[in-house]
Amino acid sequence: MNYEKARKTAENIVAKMTAEEKISQLLYTSPAIPRLGIHEYSWWNEAAHGIARAGIATVFPQAIAMAATFNPELTQRVGDAVSTEARAKYNKSIKFEDYDNYKGLTFWTPNINIFRDGRWGRGQETFGECPYLTSKLGTAYMKGLQGDGEFLKSAACAKHFAVHSGPEKKRHGFDAKVSLKDLWETYLPAFEHLVKTGVAGVMGAYNRTNGEPCCAHSYLMEKVLLKEWEFKGYFVSDCGAISDIYEGHHYTDSLKEAAAVALKRGCDLNCGFVANPLFEAWEEDLVDETDLNRAVTNLYTIRALLGEFEEKMPFSDIPYSALDCDEHKNLNLEAAEECFVLLKNENNFLPVKNGEYKKIAVIGPNANSVSVLEGNYNGVASEYVTFSDGIRRKYPESRIMVASGSHLYVENKASWAGFENLWSEGVATAEEADLTVLCLGLDRSVEGEEIAGLDDESLDGGDKRNMSLPRPQIKLAELVCDVCENVVVLVTCGSPVDLGDKINAKAKAIIHGWYPGALGGLAFAKLLSGEVSPSGKLPITFYKNETVLPEIEDYNMQGKTYRYFHGEPLYPFGFGLSYASFAFDNFKVKGQTEDTLCLEVKVTNNGTVKAKEKVQVYARFTDSKVSTPNFQLCGITPVECEAGESKTVEIEVQKYWLKAVNENGERVTPDGRITLYVGGHQPDNRSNTLSGYECLAIML
Repeated sequence: MNYEKARKTAENIVAKMTAEEKISQLLYTSPAIPRLGIHEYSWWNEAAHGIARAGIATVFPQAIAMAATFNPELTQRVGDAVSTEARAKYNKSIKFEDYDNYKGLTFWTPNINIFRDGRWGRGQETFGECPYLTSKLGTAYMKGLQGDGEFLKSAACAKHFAVHSGPEKKRHGFDAKVSLKDLWETYLPAFEHLVKTGVAGVMGAYNRTNGEPCCAHSYLMEKVLLKEWEFKGYFVSDCGAISDIYEGHHYTDSLKEAAAVALKRGCDLNCGFVANPLFEAWEEDLVDETDLNRAVTNLYTIRALLGEFEEKMPFSDIPYSALDCDEHKNLNLEAAEECFVLLKNENNFLPVKNGEYKKIAVIGPNANSVSVLEGNYNGVASEYVTFSDGIRRKYPESRIMVASGSHLYVENKASWAGFENLWSEGVATAEEADLTVLCLGLDRSVEGEEIAGLDDESLDGGDKRNMSLPRPQIKLAELVCDVCENVVVLVTCGSPVDLGDKINAKAKAIIHGWYPGALGGLAFAKLLSGEVSPSGKLPITFYKNETVLPEIEDYNMQGKTYRYFHGEPLYPFGFGLSYASFAFDNFKVKGQTEDTLCLEVKVTNNGTVKAKEKVQVYARFTDSKVSTPNFQLCGITPVECEAGESKTVEIEVQKYWLKAVNENGERVTPDGRITLYVGGHQPDNRSNTLSGYECLAIML
């Protein structure tokens, strides 16, 4: 992309603006400047997993579901499809002079915050708890959105910078306190990788970090982002975060001072409503022309890179028919198939062939749910396939019986024969069935961004209080397990769940399905029937209910995630079963450069079905004087093998991930030994037990 040309175009335009016009362009709803031939533009657009809030679009699996694919190439293809649909919509929007919110090309995605605590409601928008996985998939999605041509296909934005992951109810005044070691080892690597790969935008978080608001942070913005990383894109506040500097954090004595300090420290664009205070700041010399020129030029450089000021708009040949097309629907189904994680499969109970059971019950509050397919920050699909719909399609020889059985979390919704909350309906249906598929979980109405008024024993304003599902669902599941011998549990939500001892023991199979997109029901049914083999892996650690975790307000990484948790998890990060059995052999270093290692391993499918495996490489540091994680994921490569087939797989490992981070936040060569492990999971004892094999290891 020709950044210098775009910068020059921006400078020429900005030079013609008055100070008042420049200030007007620093709001996310930038008004038109007719005398310069500039139309209005709304910077606020969403595309976390498809074009959101702008009508019909392909609704891909939510980000946490894409993370479970452990597949960067697939993630980049999804990003490319999303940007194609963005251009298809934009071409028509400008034709009809529709410049409203969600009609532009600057997307405030991806969310690359670290899902450090499984109770955080917005964790579903992220790529999980691992800095490496987040960096890899976030970069892939960004590349898909932005393309690699002369112009940006669309503009991605890495958010929320930095150290942001709940609690939701306190975010507007919360101070996330973090050590330099945790900052540079956990919270900043994904931002560093996206910035250095060319992300167009960065969004500041609502909270403070170590005392300073993230949208006016002298260290994070001025020293790290702008000076050390040499960021050349635009910086935008989260929506309302500039007001929070004054009203929530009490960091300044007025809104005009809040607007001024944010602008001077590098926040170019305000998503909020402090236009008048910024004019006041200008009139009182709290900001100067240099501040305005820098910010507006940064913004107009992005608009130039998108091709707005070209005689012929780039990508104008993308037709409206590309929107919601068959190619994108097929990609959506492929992504959904790879996101489901098989956690338990007792005695190879799955797959279940068509006709194997005469009566199949599909029970639970998510059996017929559309919202559970969508997640949050979603678009609207032209077609949805719910879980009951998908099962009905794939099992035409069986009678499919459907019942909700309970509300997501509210009790006493109905009463029948002594049962409350439709439990009797669910139990009666299960009692009639030869096989029951329990569709449990949450949706965006209870898990997500700052949900007002939601506060009970398990839910907390968008966050969760524990790893259990709400009590009505657990009671339903336990009752169903009492009356039906063959129970498969599908949990759909954006976070880890422990179903409890009884359900964990009695269910023949347990699958975690996240928010799998508009065709999630069809993808699940294909997995259930064996048409595809599950290949998803957990991008977050699943803790046991009884595990005592640090408070969600505690941003110290000790005791959290696979890298620092020292107990036994319910299901470990990186774990996921298959219908096949994979073996690994001949693990070695094939070559290296100054920055990378090239590893090689032979992968064999010893099963009876074609399947995909997500090959994972982990580093373990021993005898180091610098404190290091338990393990660090540092390489992933998907491989697909026919039954009995062997393939030699290459995995590239950046040496960046083979460094240790000291207490000053410096990434240094560890003074101990490094062992590399390869397999279909991480090399911890719990994964070895669940998978039935140990990873291969070599010492560098």
